[in-house]
Amino acid sequence: MVRAASTAAEVSSALPEPSLLSRTLRVLSGNRTGVLGFILVTLIVGSAILAPWIVPYDPTAIMTGPRMAPPSADHWLGTDNIGRDIFSRVIAGGRVAMLVAAAALSAALSLGLALGLIAGLGARWLDNLLLLVFDALRSFPTIVFGLAVVTIIGPSLFTVVLVVAITSVPIYARVVRTQTMALKTAEFILAERAMGASLPRILFVHVLPNVLGPLLILASMDVPLVIATEAGLSFLGMGVRPPTPSWGVILNDGYNFIRNSPWPVIGGSVPIILVTLGFTFMGEALRDIFDPKLRKAG
Repeated sequence: MVRAASTAAEVSSALPEPSLLSRTLRVLSGNRTGVLGFILVTLIVGSAILAPWIVPYDPTAIMTGPRMAPPSADHWLGTDNIGRDIFSRVIAGGRVAMLVAAAALSAALSLGLALGLIAGLGARWLDNLLLLVFDALRSFPTIVFGLAVVTIIGPSLFTVVLVVAITSVPIYARVVRTQTMALKTAEFILAERAMGASLPRILFVHVLPNVLGPLLILASMDVPLVIATEAGLSFLGMGVRPPTPSWGVILNDGYNFIRNSPWPVIGGSVPIILVTLGFTFMGEALRDIFDPKLRKAG
């Protein structure tokens, strides 16, 4: 029995590790919400990329149709208070939302990764100093911090990206710091150091591959939060400025005329709901793909 068990263990250890593609297909085959998430994200990102070619009307053109018109064959979501096609503005607003999310999260991930590695591998005093900075940044509510920044440098698309990036850096930096501190005392890292491996080799070969997975999962789940922040600032008049189409601007215009027509509010809110569902479901699927232990634990 002992020999049979050892033989089975040897055979299982000799089997090759499943590739990322095969692991992805296996996880998605049993995860309907994950498939739905990938479909929604594909549709949203695809429509944002192809927005200039698929919008039926110019999203900033005035009086493309009658004012406050209900949905029709010519205007699928109706028109707003100055006759602009709501469907065209919603599609173009998705382009703005994806641009803000991509730019802000890329900057936050890059800076958070660098600062987290420095905090995890650096001296104790440097770690404490960076933690103090992280806590100070996170102590301000995002909207309040955004209003303060907008007051100083003015409302614009760049301001929204800057606010989201600055408030997101501490989150990613803390995740990277925690992962790095756990990895640097792991047995295989200690063995590498004993064999004379350099710090760059340990960093790029062992630490980064184990840190990037959780970061990507966290970033995918943060996309709805980033888009909601952009929409909130734009709704308050502190983000994207009219006539640039944005879901927050569409909601603000629709709220002012909601007694006349509910369609601008519906057109501005439904995409935010779909983005939240899509990226949340996709993030959970990515968690199962990159960290099967969490799937088993759940």
